[in-house]
Amino acid sequence: MSQPFESLNVLGQPLAPCSTQPLTGFYRDGCCNTGHEDVGIHTVCARLDEAFLSFTREQGNDLTAPNPGMGFPGLQPGDRWCRCAGRWMEAYRAGVAPMVDLHAKHAETLAVIDLDTLKAYAL
Repeated sequence: MSQPFESLNVLGQPLAPCSTQPLTGFYRDGCCNTGHEDVGIHTVCARLDEAFLSFTREQGNDLTAPNPGMGFPGLQPGDRWCRCAGRWMEAYRAGVAPMVDLHAKHAETLAVIDLDTLKAYAL
């Protein structure tokens, strides 16, 4: 795996951790770091809620289902998780986008979602 991009958040500051319980991130380092091999751009640190989890399940991505083979515990409302920027935008357009942590959201997110939209969903 190659080196991740510089760890800055959408505010231009050092990237804060998103979650270690459960351990999140494309690199499973607790942060929403990204790099060239992260084609999904897993940069959005979101606090998940039931509406968002139901929406993703309806879209064919059941985040509540554990996958022990991948070391994935399954997620619950209240968990913080690094989500794909594009999937967050889909939820935003559907009116079910979860709240986000601007300090833990990687700057690469801005290639997909504008800062004003993110600020409207800031924790």
